Amino acid sequence: MLEKLQEIVADKLGVDASEVVETARFKEDLDADSLDLFEVVMALEDEFGVSISNEDVEGIKTVGDAVQYITERQ
Repeated sequence: MLEKLQEIVADKLGVDASEVVETARFKEDLDADSLDLFEVVMALEDEFGVSISNEDVEGIKTVGDAVQYITERQ
């Protein structure tokens, strides 16, 4: 799952997949703005069949947070 998540994040944020590590912070390390995060969330919801609320998005700061969130809800 991490590999697929890395592909999605790299594609949506225009970064190299090697930068998308579990400790990478979306805003600070991957330079994502609010619109970028919205696009990432929509793609993750489609790919993994989960629903991510706006409140939950605020708590997802790193790639690892996203992996954990999706894993717990699949």
